[in-house]
Amino acid sequence: MTPSTIGIDIAKDSLEVCRLPGGESARFDNNGSGHQQLIRWLAQTPIARIVFEPTGAYHRALEQTLTAAGLPLAKVNPRQARRFAEAAGKLAKTDRADAAMLARMGMALAPQSRPPTSRMLSQLKELHFARQALIKDRTAAKNREKILTLPLLKRQNQNRQRQIEAQIAAIEAEIEARIAADPALAERLAILESIPGIAKVTACALLIDMPELGTLDGKQAASLAGLAPITRQSGRWTGRAFIRGGRASLRQALYMPALVATRFNPQLKAKYHQLITAGKPTKVALTAIMRKLIVLANALLRQRRNWAENPA
Repeated sequence: MTPSTIGIDIAKDSLEVCRLPGGESARFDNNGSGHQQLIRWLAQTPIARIVFEPTGAYHRALEQTLTAAGLPLAKVNPRQARRFAEAAGKLAKTDRADAAMLARMGMALAPQSRPPTSRMLSQLKELHFARQALIKDRTAAKNREKILTLPLLKRQNQNRQRQIEAQIAAIEAEIEARIAADPALAERLAILESIPGIAKVTACALLIDMPELGTLDGKQAASLAGLAPITRQSGRWTGRAFIRGGRASLRQALYMPALVATRFNPQLKAKYHQLITAGKPTKVALTAIMRKLIVLANALLRQRRNWAENPA
């Protein structure tokens, strides 16, 4: 029997499922009972892969359940899935149409199955997202402080800022405690912190936002972070290369460490000044340092060794 490719469109309360070849479709509740019914439905044929888009909290329980059942999962970027639908001329967007398109995308592109996020990493991500939200709240409160005139509102805003700072500190302490309790994560954190320019907060962000670090080659790591320059060429025309896509939160986390590295990391400092001397704009040179930082972090984690100025 030919292995099936399954597309699943995940909503808060429901799962729309399509099986190819054959085109059978079904709908299940997005809860424990619905997940078990889905597994029984999937058991009718061998499964090549199950394709779905990440949907925040809505896909996590399903992902864990299907993995526990030994099923191959392929989580795809929603933007890539939408572009595939547009290229196929399918402009309608319904749950059933999306499930069918994900199945078709799985058959055409055969996306790689990857292991799901561990429970520990899921919890760390939840904490990390909460910290990022508080950082935005703190920025908004500081901006609001500049336009307030009434003493009452000023006091409330100051109290809110103190509350935010306390909450951020508590979350950071919890993240550090959870990482320290896991020997593998603690080792990876120590390696990242050994790189000049990368402080504990950035090292934690790298571990959480890019758990694949240490399992990729340099080009893959740079591409996943959205720091690999994209070539633009057609016929005799050659445009300027630029970066795009990837994980924006990683680039934000690496910006300040790159600035620090241009001053205190001897190798990257020399590279930065070499680029500036060659006439590269400051932002281009700094982006190159960000790329070198992520490639360096990936290499050190793969080799399981700390940074050294002159490694043997």
